[in-house]
Amino acid sequence: MPEIGIIGGSGLYDIFNDVVEKKVSTPYGDPSGSIEIGKISGVEVAFLPRHGKKHTIPPHKVNSKANIWALESVGVKRIITISAVGSLKEELPPGHIIMPDQFIDYTSGRALTYYDGPEVYHISAADPFCPDINGTVYREARSKNIESHNGGTYICVEGPRFSTRAESRMFRQFADIIGMTLVPEINLAMERAMCYSTIATITDYDVWAEKPVDAMEVIKTAKENEEKVKTILSGVIPKLKDRQHCSCQKRLDGAKL
Repeated sequence: MPEIGIIGGSGLYDIFNDVVEKKVSTPYGDPSGSIEIGKISGVEVAFLPRHGKKHTIPPHKVNSKANIWALESVGVKRIITISAVGSLKEELPPGHIIMPDQFIDYTSGRALTYYDGPEVYHISAADPFCPDINGTVYREARSKNIESHNGGTYICVEGPRFSTRAESRMFRQFADIIGMTLVPEINLAMERAMCYSTIATITDYDVWAEKPVDAMEVIKTAKENEEKVKTILSGVIPKLKDRQHCSCQKRLDGAKL
């Protein structure tokens, strides 16, 4: 039963050993793909490709309710996600990695909760990311001389288009990075009392920097960042087996009306 789950791109497949594919059905439809259960540095981990094995699912169509439920069903209690993001700050250049600790939801029309009634829960989202995982990932990245930052605000937009210049200038007043996949993954993980952390790899400056975002440029930088992510995961996974240092598992306490 793998307690650690990774949601990311198909470029991470070659980091796993002894892989077994598990097809999971959920009450919320099909997840993005089969769950791949394998080992990283000797630790059993579950992997789910967010956009499908061949990247055929756009960000606004990802079935996050099915994905989170599927991971929990195979035993996952702690989730690390890998996300490509744009930078809204000069001091966060492409190639750097950041572990956000806050987010702003600017999406629309996504299924945000498991609790649509008759059960009603109001989950505290004051500190949405797992501080224990964030800190452990940050220390691992720094020990490998990977330029990284612990803390920052991720604004999640609907996509699939990129921002207008006016939107980008507005967003950078409130956030540090911008992406399309965080919400509702993080909402749903919180509702299942799972730890959730994002390794956000910066691929570009958003259009506030007076240069239009080019999809090919983003893909190129994202590929380069994959190797950094693999290095971090190889070192950090064995250090994440103990949940005693975080309170994520208590998120449902007192939340039910």
